[in-house]
Amino acid sequence: MPSGLTYTLANLQEDIRGYTEVGSTVFSDAVVNKFIQNAENKIYRSFDADLERFYATSTMVIGKRYVTIPAYLRVIRYIQLTKDDGDQIYLEQRDPSFMAEYYATPGSSSTSIPKYYANWDEEYWVVAPTPDTAYAITLAFNKEPTSLTDASVSTTGTYLSNKYPDLLLYACLVNAYGYLKGPMDMIQYYQGQYKEALETYATEQMGRRRRNEYQDGVIRLPIKSESPSTF
Repeated sequence: MPSGLTYTLANLQEDIRGYTEVGSTVFSDAVVNKFIQNAENKIYRSFDADLERFYATSTMVIGKRYVTIPAYLRVIRYIQLTKDDGDQIYLEQRDPSFMAEYYATPGSSSTSIPKYYANWDEEYWVVAPTPDTAYAITLAFNKEPTSLTDASVSTTGTYLSNKYPDLLLYACLVNAYGYLKGPMDMIQYYQGQYKEALETYATEQMGRRRRNEYQDGVIRLPIKSESPSTF
Protein backbone atom coordinates (compact mmCIF):
# COMPACT_ATOMS: atom_id res chain seq x y z
CA MET A 1 0.00 0.00 0.00
CA PRO A 2 1.33 3.49 -0.80
CA SER A 3 3.19 5.67 1.67
CA GLY A 4 0.89 7.45 4.11
CA LEU A 5 -1.83 4.78 3.66
CA THR A 6 -3.75 6.82 1.09
CA TYR A 7 -4.54 6.23 -2.54
CA THR A 8 -4.34 8.34 -5.65
CA LEU A 9 -5.68 6.77 -8.83
CA ALA A 10 -2.20 5.84 -10.04
CA ASN A 11 -1.27 4.27 -6.67
CA LEU A 12 -4.43 2.17 -6.60
CA GLN A 13 -4.03 1.03 -10.20
CA GLU A 14 -0.47 -0.01 -9.40
CA ASP A 15 -1.49 -1.97 -6.30
CA ILE A 16 -4.33 -3.79 -8.08
CA ARG A 17 -1.89 -4.95 -10.74
CA GLY A 18 0.72 -5.78 -8.12
CA TYR A 19 -1.56 -7.80 -5.83
CA THR A 20 -2.98 -9.79 -8.76
CA GLU A 21 0.37 -10.01 -10.59
CA VAL A 22 -1.35 -8.98 -13.82
CA GLY A 23 0.23 -6.33 -16.04
CA SER A 24 -1.26 -3.37 -17.84
CA THR A 25 -1.61 -5.35 -21.08
CA VAL A 26 -4.53 -7.25 -19.51
CA PHE A 27 -5.41 -4.79 -16.76
CA SER A 28 -5.45 -1.62 -18.80
CA ASP A 29 -6.40 1.67 -17.17
CA ALA A 30 -9.92 1.37 -18.58
CA VAL A 31 -10.40 -2.12 -17.11
CA VAL A 32 -8.93 -1.23 -13.71
CA ASN A 33 -10.94 1.99 -13.53
CA LYS A 34 -14.11 -0.05 -13.97
CA PHE A 35 -13.06 -2.22 -11.02
CA ILE A 36 -12.66 0.96 -8.96
CA GLN A 37 -15.98 2.49 -9.98
CA ASN A 38 -17.88 -0.73 -9.28
CA ALA A 39 -16.15 -1.06 -5.91
CA GLU A 40 -17.01 2.52 -4.95
CA ASN A 41 -20.66 2.07 -5.92
CA LYS A 42 -20.91 -1.15 -3.93
CA ILE A 43 -19.48 0.53 -0.84
CA TYR A 44 -21.65 3.65 -1.18
CA ARG A 45 -24.82 1.57 -1.47
CA SER A 46 -23.99 -0.40 1.67
CA PHE A 47 -24.14 2.34 4.31
CA ASP A 48 -25.03 5.98 4.87
CA ALA A 49 -21.60 7.59 5.15
CA ASP A 50 -20.62 11.19 5.83
CA LEU A 51 -19.00 11.68 2.41
CA GLU A 52 -22.43 11.22 0.78
CA ARG A 53 -24.24 13.88 2.83
CA PHE A 54 -25.21 16.99 0.94
CA TYR A 55 -27.62 19.91 1.26
CA ALA A 56 -29.36 22.00 -1.37
CA THR A 57 -31.60 25.03 -0.94
CA SER A 58 -34.38 26.02 -3.28
CA THR A 59 -37.75 27.78 -3.45
CA MET A 60 -41.07 26.12 -4.15
CA VAL A 61 -43.25 27.36 -6.98
CA ILE A 62 -46.79 28.40 -6.10
CA GLY A 63 -49.31 25.96 -7.52
CA LYS A 64 -46.70 23.33 -8.47
CA ARG A 65 -46.35 20.21 -6.36
CA TYR A 66 -43.53 18.46 -8.26
CA VAL A 67 -39.90 19.27 -7.45
CA THR A 68 -36.99 18.21 -9.66
CA ILE A 69 -34.56 15.73 -8.12
CA PRO A 70 -30.86 16.74 -8.32
CA ALA A 71 -29.09 14.64 -10.93
CA TYR A 72 -26.61 13.19 -8.40
CA LEU A 73 -29.17 12.37 -5.68
CA ARG A 74 -29.25 8.87 -4.26
CA VAL A 75 -31.53 9.11 -1.20
CA ILE A 76 -33.56 11.95 0.36
CA ARG A 77 -32.82 12.15 4.09
CA TYR A 78 -35.18 14.95 5.06
CA ILE A 79 -36.84 18.11 3.75
CA GLN A 80 -37.01 21.30 5.81
CA LEU A 81 -39.50 24.04 4.90
CA THR A 82 -39.33 27.65 6.09
CA LYS A 83 -42.67 29.38 6.59
CA ASP A 84 -43.35 33.07 5.94
CA ASP A 85 -42.91 33.88 9.64
CA GLY A 86 -39.49 32.23 9.69
CA ASP A 87 -40.60 29.08 11.52
CA GLN A 88 -39.10 25.88 10.16
CA ILE A 89 -40.96 22.60 9.82
CA TYR A 90 -40.00 19.17 8.53
CA LEU A 91 -42.14 17.49 5.91
CA GLU A 92 -43.30 13.95 6.66
CA GLN A 93 -42.45 11.26 4.14
CA ARG A 94 -45.28 9.16 2.69
CA ASP A 95 -45.83 6.73 -0.18
CA PRO A 96 -47.18 8.07 -3.51
CA SER A 97 -50.38 6.06 -2.95
CA PHE A 98 -50.96 7.93 0.31
CA MET A 99 -50.43 11.24 -1.45
CA ALA A 100 -53.00 10.34 -4.10
CA GLU A 101 -55.60 9.46 -1.46
CA TYR A 102 -54.81 12.38 0.85
CA TYR A 103 -54.82 14.95 -1.93
CA ALA A 104 -57.04 13.45 -4.60
CA THR A 105 -57.66 16.68 -6.55
CA PRO A 106 -54.40 18.66 -6.50
CA GLY A 107 -54.30 21.89 -8.41
CA SER A 108 -53.44 25.56 -8.32
CA SER A 109 -56.92 26.35 -6.97
CA SER A 110 -56.46 24.03 -3.99
CA THR A 111 -53.28 25.10 -2.25
CA SER A 112 -51.92 25.24 1.28
CA ILE A 113 -48.69 24.77 3.19
CA PRO A 114 -47.13 21.40 2.29
CA LYS A 115 -47.16 18.76 4.99
CA TYR A 116 -46.00 15.59 3.22
CA TYR A 117 -43.52 14.58 0.54
CA ALA A 118 -42.92 11.39 -1.44
CA ASN A 119 -40.52 10.01 -4.03
CA TRP A 120 -42.56 10.20 -7.25
CA ASP A 121 -40.24 8.85 -9.94
CA GLU A 122 -36.62 9.09 -11.06
CA GLU A 123 -36.99 12.79 -11.95
CA TYR A 124 -39.31 14.28 -9.32
CA TRP A 125 -40.39 14.20 -5.72
CA VAL A 126 -43.84 15.51 -4.84
CA VAL A 127 -45.41 17.46 -1.97
CA ALA A 128 -48.95 17.69 -0.63
CA PRO A 129 -50.82 19.94 -0.37
CA THR A 130 -49.75 21.98 -3.39
CA PRO A 131 -47.76 24.98 -2.09
CA ASP A 132 -49.62 28.26 -1.71
CA THR A 133 -46.45 30.30 -1.20
CA ALA A 134 -42.91 30.22 -2.60
CA TYR A 135 -41.58 28.56 0.53
CA ALA A 136 -37.83 28.22 1.00
CA ILE A 137 -36.80 24.59 1.37
CA THR A 138 -33.65 22.75 2.33
CA LEU A 139 -33.19 19.30 0.86
CA ALA A 140 -30.86 17.00 2.79
CA PHE A 141 -29.82 14.00 0.73
CA ASN A 142 -27.17 11.48 -0.07
CA LYS A 143 -25.32 12.44 -3.23
CA GLU A 144 -23.33 10.53 -5.79
CA PRO A 145 -19.71 10.90 -4.57
CA THR A 146 -16.98 11.79 -7.03
CA SER A 147 -15.13 8.70 -8.21
CA LEU A 148 -11.37 8.41 -7.77
CA THR A 149 -11.27 7.85 -11.54
CA ASP A 150 -12.48 11.42 -12.10
CA ALA A 151 -9.65 13.70 -13.26
CA SER A 152 -10.60 16.35 -10.69
CA VAL A 153 -9.56 14.11 -7.75
CA SER A 154 -7.39 11.41 -9.30
CA THR A 155 -4.13 12.96 -8.04
CA THR A 156 -5.36 14.09 -4.61
CA GLY A 157 -7.61 11.17 -3.68
CA THR A 158 -11.15 11.01 -2.31
CA TYR A 159 -12.58 10.73 1.18
CA LEU A 160 -12.81 6.97 0.70
CA SER A 161 -9.37 6.45 -0.83
CA ASN A 162 -7.63 8.68 1.71
CA LYS A 163 -9.37 7.53 4.90
CA TYR A 164 -10.38 3.95 4.08
CA PRO A 165 -7.82 2.75 1.51
CA ASP A 166 -7.92 -0.86 2.71
CA LEU A 167 -11.68 -1.08 2.16
CA LEU A 168 -11.39 0.31 -1.36
CA LEU A 169 -8.44 -1.94 -2.23
CA TYR A 170 -10.16 -5.14 -1.04
CA ALA A 171 -13.36 -4.27 -2.90
CA CYS A 172 -11.32 -3.69 -6.07
CA LEU A 173 -9.44 -6.98 -5.65
CA VAL A 174 -12.71 -8.90 -5.34
CA ASN A 175 -13.73 -7.39 -8.68
CA ALA A 176 -10.31 -8.04 -10.20
CA TYR A 177 -10.18 -11.73 -9.24
CA GLY A 178 -13.77 -12.13 -10.37
CA TYR A 179 -12.74 -10.71 -13.74
CA LEU A 180 -9.89 -13.23 -13.87
CA LYS A 181 -12.33 -16.02 -12.88
CA GLY A 182 -10.23 -17.16 -9.97
CA PRO A 183 -8.37 -18.56 -8.24
CA MET A 184 -11.30 -19.20 -5.87
CA ASP A 185 -9.16 -19.19 -2.72
CA MET A 186 -8.01 -15.63 -3.52
CA ILE A 187 -11.56 -14.49 -4.27
CA GLN A 188 -12.76 -15.94 -0.97
CA TYR A 189 -9.82 -14.44 0.91
CA TYR A 190 -10.42 -10.92 -0.40
CA GLN A 191 -14.18 -11.25 0.03
CA GLY A 192 -13.48 -11.97 3.70
CA GLN A 193 -11.09 -9.03 3.95
CA TYR A 194 -13.62 -6.77 2.23
CA LYS A 195 -16.42 -7.87 4.55
CA GLU A 196 -14.29 -7.25 7.64
CA ALA A 197 -13.19 -3.81 6.40
CA LEU A 198 -16.79 -2.94 5.49
CA GLU A 199 -18.01 -3.85 8.98
CA THR A 200 -15.45 -1.58 10.65
CA TYR A 201 -16.30 1.16 8.16
CA ALA A 202 -19.98 0.82 9.05
CA THR A 203 -19.19 0.80 12.78
CA GLU A 204 -17.40 4.11 12.46
CA GLN A 205 -19.75 5.81 10.00
CA MET A 206 -23.11 4.59 11.35
CA GLY A 207 -22.08 4.10 14.95
CA ARG A 208 -19.21 6.05 16.44
CA ARG A 209 -19.63 9.16 14.22
CA ARG A 210 -23.33 9.31 15.18
CA ARG A 211 -22.63 9.26 18.91
CA ASN A 212 -21.75 12.02 21.34
CA GLU A 213 -19.53 10.97 24.22
CA TYR A 214 -21.04 13.52 26.60
CA GLN A 215 -24.64 12.52 25.85
CA ASP A 216 -24.27 8.85 24.96
CA GLY A 217 -21.26 7.86 27.00
CA VAL A 218 -18.10 6.11 25.86
CA ILE A 219 -18.65 2.86 23.97
CA ARG A 220 -17.88 -0.02 26.27
CA LEU A 221 -17.18 -3.61 25.30
CA PRO A 222 -18.00 -6.46 27.67
CA ILE A 223 -14.87 -8.12 29.02
CA LYS A 224 -15.00 -11.70 30.14
CA SER A 225 -13.86 -11.96 33.73
CA GLU A 226 -13.35 -15.28 35.45
CA SER A 227 -14.90 -15.73 38.86
CA PRO A 228 -12.33 -15.95 41.64
CA SER A 229 -11.45 -19.51 42.61
CA THR A 230 -13.02 -20.82 45.76
CA PHE A 231 -11.45 -23.48 47.91
